[in-house]
Amino acid sequence: MTSATPSNSATPNRSRAPLAITAAVVGALVVAFFIFAGLYSDFLWFQQVGFTNVLTTQWYASAIMFVVGFIGMAVPVYVAIQLAYRLRPVYAKLSSQLDRYQELVEPLRRAATYGIPALLGLFAGFSTATRWETVWIWFNRTPAGTVDPQFGLDVSFYMFELPFYRGLVGFASAVVLLSTILTIAVCYLYGSIHASGRELRISKAARIQIAILAGLYLALQAVSIWLDQYVTLNQTGDLITGANYTDDNATIPGRVILAGIAALVALFFFVTAFIGRWRLPVVGTALLLVAGLLIGTAYPWVVQRFQVDPNAKSLEQPYIQRNIDLTRDAYNVNDVEEIPYNAKTDATAGALREDAETTASIRIIDPALVSPSISQLERFKNYYAFSEDLDVDRYSIDGESQDTVIALRELKQDATDNWVNNTLVYTHGYGLVAAYGNQRSVDGQPVFLESGIPTTGALGEFEPRIYFGEASPDYSIVGAPSDATPVELDYPSGDEGASETYNTFDGDGGPKLDSVLNKLVYALKFQSEQIFLSDAVTDQSQVLYDRDPSTRVQKVAPYLTLDSDPYPSVVDGRVVWIVDGYTTSDAYPYSRTVGLSTAIADSENNDQRFALDNINYIRNSVKATVDAYDGSVTLYAWDTEDPILKTWQKIYPSSLQPISEMSGDLMSHVRYPADLFKVQRSILGQYHVTDAGKFYSKTDAWSTPADPQSEAAQNLLQPPYYLTLQMPGQESPTFSLYSTFVPRGTGDSASSVLTGYLAVDADAGATDGKVGDDYGKLRLLTLPKEATVPGPGQVQNAFNTDPEVSSLINLLKQGQSKVLNGNLLTLPVGGGLLYVQPVYVQSTGETSYPLLQKVLVAFGDQIAFENTLDEALDSLFGGNSGATAGDTNTPPTDDPAAPAPDAGEEPGTGTEDGGTEDSQTGDPVTDAALKVALDEAKAAMADRDAALQAGDWTAYGEADTRLSEALAEAIALIGG
Repeated sequence: MTSATPSNSATPNRSRAPLAITAAVVGALVVAFFIFAGLYSDFLWFQQVGFTNVLTTQWYASAIMFVVGFIGMAVPVYVAIQLAYRLRPVYAKLSSQLDRYQELVEPLRRAATYGIPALLGLFAGFSTATRWETVWIWFNRTPAGTVDPQFGLDVSFYMFELPFYRGLVGFASAVVLLSTILTIAVCYLYGSIHASGRELRISKAARIQIAILAGLYLALQAVSIWLDQYVTLNQTGDLITGANYTDDNATIPGRVILAGIAALVALFFFVTAFIGRWRLPVVGTALLLVAGLLIGTAYPWVVQRFQVDPNAKSLEQPYIQRNIDLTRDAYNVNDVEEIPYNAKTDATAGALREDAETTASIRIIDPALVSPSISQLERFKNYYAFSEDLDVDRYSIDGESQDTVIALRELKQDATDNWVNNTLVYTHGYGLVAAYGNQRSVDGQPVFLESGIPTTGALGEFEPRIYFGEASPDYSIVGAPSDATPVELDYPSGDEGASETYNTFDGDGGPKLDSVLNKLVYALKFQSEQIFLSDAVTDQSQVLYDRDPSTRVQKVAPYLTLDSDPYPSVVDGRVVWIVDGYTTSDAYPYSRTVGLSTAIADSENNDQRFALDNINYIRNSVKATVDAYDGSVTLYAWDTEDPILKTWQKIYPSSLQPISEMSGDLMSHVRYPADLFKVQRSILGQYHVTDAGKFYSKTDAWSTPADPQSEAAQNLLQPPYYLTLQMPGQESPTFSLYSTFVPRGTGDSASSVLTGYLAVDADAGATDGKVGDDYGKLRLLTLPKEATVPGPGQVQNAFNTDPEVSSLINLLKQGQSKVLNGNLLTLPVGGGLLYVQPVYVQSTGETSYPLLQKVLVAFGDQIAFENTLDEALDSLFGGNSGATAGDTNTPPTDDPAAPAPDAGEEPGTGTEDGGTEDSQTGDPVTDAALKVALDEAKAAMADRDAALQAGDWTAYGEADTRLSEALAEAIALIGG
């Protein structure tokens, strides 16, 4: 009876064991399949887009580095543990406490001997796998051809080699340190190290092993200290980035000395391994610590405090000059052309005669404000949407370049709709809208050169369907057999009572769902069983995902930092997204370090994309295109002299196309990227000064002015603007990007006078495979210090405080409308600087949208406020500016170039005659009637104030009534 008890209790345990093993195996298989599904879907995506080598390079490089890291950590640690155990004293006398420790550890010793190295190896392997790029860059490094002035090394050493060497030394130091710690632990546990009172006994074998490991660690520290002398060329101090006088004469020599001392101490440890005396390495280590304090810290402080600080301007000049020269080289602003510009401030008649071409191209349509207008006029259906901030491009219309504001009509899905509609039916947007930048209709609407559904206009025939865009759904399933009925909604019919038009995607835009495995993988990826079960998903179906153009470019070119503003263009009969890619580094010697997110932040883009994104080198090395129909990605090597790009081309061969493959049509839409320009203007605010003495004094430091339209508390910078303009020295106007400068200061010391005007030629030309000679040419107008040309802030203040202007605007803000000031543009024309600001009016109705009603202009301290830019310029320049603006002949609202939305769309959005049902689109404002209304309002306000002071409430009521009536009349006159 007693013997049966154990067998009965063991039976349930034995029966549960296979079940537990089965569950564990099944769980492991499920996890493995999920991992496989992720890797397989990535492979299918890269294979379809044609960049399989990018993914496979990452895979095998990561795998190789994981193996290297695992072996590099696990093997030395295992050897150290084994040696310490095998060379232990056989008859060591241990304390009772160590005996108990041994009893606990001994059953686990074999597992720990293999497990500890394996665990540490896994951590090391994963760590090195994520750093494969550093190693591959080192293997494929490309010289830059520029040497640093301190050590005479090619700057590629700092960008490509130094990070690798420091990483290698750091990894080796970690391996040796962990091996030493584990060796000491094993030796102590098994009696090789024995402490009795004040006496410490170490066996010969333990002494040799520990001394050699300590010597190796000190030798590695000697190498690390030696490499640290090169790091000084990238350190940012209070004055400059790079080695200064103290670094050159104290810090760098000190690190060389310390490296020598560390190497000597390492030698002492190697000697101790054989002679058995610890005095030399102990004394040497103490000497190293003391030397580190004296040579590494105290001596540089003494030099800085007592030698440099009293004579900083003279002693630091050579190092400041190095910083200036290499910073300008790293940010590619060393060839900026500085042009003294003695700007006039008197607006005289005919002053714009020589700038007639520029004046005719002034953009009065603000891309940051007109999106609601275009949405109301061109959306047609609720499932379409336009971006909030539109893009500026240019097209050749009738042989002349025309600045345009452009927007894609992208799909806007209803998240609450069913899976079939969201995945199979509503799959793409349709067409684009392009408006003339320098024109408006008589009632303030944009004038379209391309619009409508189907799309018609001056851009000719092109593929209008937008499957890949910034607002595209997470994924769609498209494509079907040739005999299947189309189910993808293409566009709504413009004919009353007609049904929508449907289409079937016939491109190659995504991985095919032509197998059970593929369907299962993507059902798991998107967590939708419908992908696997739906009969609508056939062998001809494709799944489109990762559809944002920036996402697609980033995946196929992970080494690039992308511009924050991809923009669409019609190129060779296709709508393509153009994306600018940058190669950056934070290791260029002597170059000023900036935070990229901070440098590109302004009132239009204030998103901090990265927490840590310091750079001190940048090149626009790649131009990328993403086809809006099939998502195909093409990368063009734009800056072929960039050593970083050359290095990555070796790592990812055949992934880039040469510029010679770019068509002239594509070239005509390439523009100088805004983010690069923002970084360069940030640098030039201080580094336009090329004299070290003046640079040290900081008497001529500039900054970008705050956007006059942003709130003072936000202090957001004014963004740069794309305009067609002619800079002094140019033969004709060209598509450009510009920004202004004011003196750098804070609080009461800040000044808003204009000190500089920076513009870059943003037009790459229109020749196949050839970049225009002046593309990327930076020109900096420097205003004389004694001049008082008002800056954007002062001009905006003048606009807001002018009696006539402020009266109208303040009255409008009190009614059922609001006034929106557009972008304040600055143009170097008429021998001075002309400011232009469109003024929009928007009612508070539910379907209201901004309409351009007035234009503010300023030249010097003179301003004008008229209905059109042409009238404003004539008024400003003595009745005749000498030139004609582009908005002279404004077309009526029902012009075919500016079609209205479908009348059957939704209440309040449009009418069939091309107008809107909102009260904003009445007759244009007339100066005479408006002046009468304003005069009546002013008189009524004065009478009301006088009645209030006299306590005459009857007169107060009458005056208030007249004020309200005058206000209503003014609002009606401007279409509010």
